Amino acid sequence: MRGRICGTGSYIPEHYYDNNDLAKFVETNDEWIRERTGIVRRHIAEEDTTVSMAIKAAKNALTDAKLNADDLDLILVSTITPNTVIPSTACEVQKELGAVNATCFDISAACSGFVYAYNTAQAYIAAGMYQNILVIGSETLSGIVNWKDRGSCILFGDGAGAVVIAPDDKYGIEALSLHNDGNAGDALSCSTSGHIAMNGQEVFRFAVRRVPEVIEEVLGKCGWSKEDADLYVLHQANIRIIQSAARRLDIDIDRFAVNLDEYGNTSAASIPLLLAQLDDEGRLEQGKRIVCSGFGAGLSWGAAALTW
Repeated sequence: MRGRICGTGSYIPEHYYDNNDLAKFVETNDEWIRERTGIVRRHIAEEDTTVSMAIKAAKNALTDAKLNADDLDLILVSTITPNTVIPSTACEVQKELGAVNATCFDISAACSGFVYAYNTAQAYIAAGMYQNILVIGSETLSGIVNWKDRGSCILFGDGAGAVVIAPDDKYGIEALSLHNDGNAGDALSCSTSGHIAMNGQEVFRFAVRRVPEVIEEVLGKCGWSKEDADLYVLHQANIRIIQSAARRLDIDIDRFAVNLDEYGNTSAASIPLLLAQLDDEGRLEQGKRIVCSGFGAGLSWGAAALTW
């Protein structure tokens, strides 16, 4: 038995900083940011928190899946920006939803977080331990960004995305692949009381090398050619990384879904946010073949091939 995504949901705070807003407090401009990242806006939580956004995205996903909260067996939340160390964000979501039958825990894998949580959910379903699993990526990165560092503050935004995964004997996961390189972890880090510190060039070189590799690896595992995949859904970090992956894989850039112009890098939330948007737009018809790939701090990277 494998897990199929049967519901999607998202939540984005209304307030945002566009590139001109950032130019008011760091030395930058709209043209410079667009050219180097593809980002135009990033949404910023004011009254919302990682927990409240996770709850709102979760409710939307449950509605889409036509499930009640007490149908859930497991809640996984991927985040590096929890409201509190304890209780976990997943437990706070359980409390608000009334998901009294769900086991709950958080996963910390930064921008690879959704792919890692998705992999975890698949393992539980394959083992027959759980049926209905809620997977959420939720981040309030505005709280850990150094707003005086123009190299990093231009990148990050806040938001949450969620999916409901249930057993299926026909559709769902086809193959998974995950990797880590702890020796390179200093390239992208954040202490418990500090701000994000990033060696942008090193992270970029890592991503443009590893993302095509892991995509080819997961395609090989499930026996798909590059042309067999209808859509590539990558972590929304930088448009240049996505363009580089398309070139290295020799795949038409039109097959790569993009929304980072509006939301920036939302870490663990970026892939489920994009999936929810694509689902709302009717672009995820049953049977469509999708490859997702996350990459970031750890260093970590991974990919998943699935049939919608």
